Amino acid sequence: MTQKHEIVAGFLPLLDSALLVIAKEKGFAEAEAIDLQLVREVSWANIRDRLAVSRYNVAHMLAPMPIACNLGLTPLAPKMIVPMALGLGGNAVTVSSALWAEMTAAGATDDLDAGRNGKALHRVVLSRADRPLRFAVVHPHSGHNYELRYWLAACGTNPDRDIEIIILPPPEMADALGAGRIDGYCVGEPWNTAGVLSGKGHMATVKAAIWKSSPEKVLGANAGWADDHPDAMAALLRALYRSAVWCSDPENRESLASILAKPAYIGRPIDWLLPALSGDLQVGGGQVTSVKDFFVPRAKAATFPWKSHALWFYTQMVRWGQVAHDEANETIARNTYRPDIYRSALQPLGVPLPGASAKVEGALRVETPVGSTGASLTLGPDGFFDGGLFDPDKIDAYIEAQRTAEAG
Repeated sequence: MTQKHEIVAGFLPLLDSALLVIAKEKGFAEAEAIDLQLVREVSWANIRDRLAVSRYNVAHMLAPMPIACNLGLTPLAPKMIVPMALGLGGNAVTVSSALWAEMTAAGATDDLDAGRNGKALHRVVLSRADRPLRFAVVHPHSGHNYELRYWLAACGTNPDRDIEIIILPPPEMADALGAGRIDGYCVGEPWNTAGVLSGKGHMATVKAAIWKSSPEKVLGANAGWADDHPDAMAALLRALYRSAVWCSDPENRESLASILAKPAYIGRPIDWLLPALSGDLQVGGGQVTSVKDFFVPRAKAATFPWKSHALWFYTQMVRWGQVAHDEANETIARNTYRPDIYRSALQPLGVPLPGASAKVEGALRVETPVGSTGASLTLGPDGFFDGGLFDPDKIDAYIEAQRTAEAG
């Protein structure tokens, strides 16, 4: 008789919780003999802390958060691992209607171009002598914080000096924008669409424009639990991969939106969810802009836990003064992501598995071998909007270049 695995997973009401939700709702977890219990949370801090005290075995997590925990940057920091990513993209930057009007006058357009709109925002920032703009992100150790800062800095705005960045839970952002407590925010869907459809905001750019095919949420796991339950972990990764296949099928978009809209999950209208799934985004003022690969559940090795993703997040922690750069910290960041566990779990499915564990981020094309078959997997483009490249074998040089840029 097959042993039943009981797994408790925390999640936040976001589009990129889809793989966990569908694994449960469509029976992919049950087919792997998993009793998957999903618990909706209100904040990323709760997710982190309850994973630390073993209330959860795994969780839908911000991609940098397990790294921050392993580096000792958070309270109740357990040892965590990332055996799988939960998709690519899915974020946007939304600004108030008033700020968008100023940005439009400064040259911004509805095409979500990261360079043009970021420079327009910089012109507005320079004109604000009375009060600096205030933006919200979901957590200090989040992809949202790092991509917002990267975008601003590359367009001439110093995120530590020229604006204010505060922390807010995703569901509170649209209301805070409408009340004038913030001028903009960077968050995952459907909370950008919520701000737009309420008439309170306008999308300025998207993650897919700042860094194509970039990481966002991951499956974070308590390392102790993962070590003690390797079979359960492997079964869960297979269930989540099958869920990713289902979520990536355009024929399933309506059904996926309907399931995520349930009160137990995101609990918001289907109309808030469909734009991100199709890539046809309501950006504001009745304008619809199509974004290729806005949210990618499976294609482009979207569920593979690349060590180069972990290391890029680490360089941003260093850049913004959250951690010192040294060999020990770099090693901790690199070893938090576990492609070895991913490969071992998914090998029985016969799916293409990258032979490399890291790649140059920002390249237009990457060829990575697939196992020992002699075949290769083509990835890309995944470029940064400013033409930057991140080579995980040249971390010291990358960090030094960032320091030089900040000093200049």
